[in-house]
Amino acid sequence: MLDIPDRISEWLLLLVKSQRSIAHLLINNELVLIKAGGELEHYGLADLKHQHSASDQLPFLEGLLPLAETPFLLESVGMPGGSVADVHLFAEEDMTWVVLLDVTAEHDHARKMQQKAYDMTLLSQREARLIAKLEAAHKELTLAHRDLAQSRDELLRVHNRLRQELHAAQHYVLAILPAPVAEPIAIEWLFVPSTELGGDSFGYQWIDGEHYALYLLDVCGHGVGSALLSITVANTLRSGALQNTDFRRPEAVLSSLNQAFQMENQNGLYFTIWYGVYHRPTGTLRYASAGHPPPILVSGAREQRGEAKSLSAVGCPVGIVPDAEYERHECSLAGPARLFLFSDGAYEIMRPDGTLLEFADFEEVLTRAVPEGASELEELLHFAQNVNGSKDLDDDFSIIKMTI
Repeated sequence: MLDIPDRISEWLLLLVKSQRSIAHLLINNELVLIKAGGELEHYGLADLKHQHSASDQLPFLEGLLPLAETPFLLESVGMPGGSVADVHLFAEEDMTWVVLLDVTAEHDHARKMQQKAYDMTLLSQREARLIAKLEAAHKELTLAHRDLAQSRDELLRVHNRLRQELHAAQHYVLAILPAPVAEPIAIEWLFVPSTELGGDSFGYQWIDGEHYALYLLDVCGHGVGSALLSITVANTLRSGALQNTDFRRPEAVLSSLNQAFQMENQNGLYFTIWYGVYHRPTGTLRYASAGHPPPILVSGAREQRGEAKSLSAVGCPVGIVPDAEYERHECSLAGPARLFLFSDGAYEIMRPDGTLLEFADFEEVLTRAVPEGASELEELLHFAQNVNGSKDLDDDFSIIKMTI
């Protein structure tokens, strides 16, 4: 017993009672509940019956009474009311006092601490697993980075080789194009291959002493395949290699090309073409089109604004329909005039905002007066590049000008 005055002991008892819910039970050696008091309702024991078996009403006392030692403590016992109490047991002669001291707050705090400790253990385990995964991922990324670096170097070598081959193909396409001529018929042209190498090609030559052929074709798609087919067709026309074909008749030439170059035999490729024959003695131009943009005839001297006329013709692109028929058209060319023959890459120019140049705007540029000493075709190219917002165009820029 503490060696303190009674008044302090009483104060301490009052302090404990004010901070803790206390209840007490008195049980005899026959395990009969003699009396009960204190804050029984707090523990869910308000309905205890005196003079009845204590063990039947208080299961937590099962097997404890009579006490083997005194005092005796049961820590953190759950009560019927949901609270938790320390159960203190004191033997006194043939009776046992049972004192319930509320420790719910401490029990909840300890449980939270245990949960935190458990959570921390789980977090530590997860952290360890995550670190292991990160280390494994870092190792894999390091190996992947090394492999990518090797692949990048190899791809760069392949890219450079293909770029060299592409440049060589562009030079070859340019090399086989005919040289500009000044007389007796003046023809000049401008050809700027796209970065992807398109399928444009063209040519012009005398068929005989009176008839002069002029043509431009555009194979679908981009790449070496389109360029090779374009070159093959141009060489076929240049060499007159279409059997049983009168090259003075444009409709016959397109029909023969359509029979010779069906897309099922050309890896799915087809092409558009405009083919015209100028009869110099009469000034008559006979022409036919296989899905190609119509040439524009500009009447008037180049120093003045001219008047534009579109030489429209309808026809199926070569290679799509085996038995396609082509219609011949005629017009008279009276000088001074300029005939412009081009592919769609010359006017289908994408603006930076995603809209396309209108064909009427392209036609209007061709009718403008040309200053002395200026290149009409170069001016047209600069116009297309300004509209595009870049010098690199998406398609081949091909245009021929015949001056009469």
